[in-house]
Amino acid sequence: MAHKKSGGSAARQGTRVAGKRLGIKRSQGQIVKPGEIIVRQRGRRIAAGKNVALGKDFTLYSKILGVVNFRNLTIRKKAVEVISPNKTTILDKEKTEKE
Repeated sequence: MAHKKSGGSAARQGTRVAGKRLGIKRSQGQIVKPGEIIVRQRGRRIAAGKNVALGKDFTLYSKILGVVNFRNLTIRKKAVEVISPNKTTILDKEKTEKE
């Protein structure tokens, strides 16, 4: 029988580790400049679409000045793209015509 109380799991021993600040940094419809980070991620959870580049640490960033747009590739997979400002006005007109 143990005479000392258990120390807990190995994961909880030691010092605290700071969070890595991962996640979506720019949401749908926001304007981004070239080089601006859109998503910080581990692995390719979100794919790079048009005018978006993938960094070596899987960071997605904008290649051009434009508006962020997320779209579904499959049920589990998403892609992010940046649409140039002149094309966004066309898309907005199409949406209003449908309504």
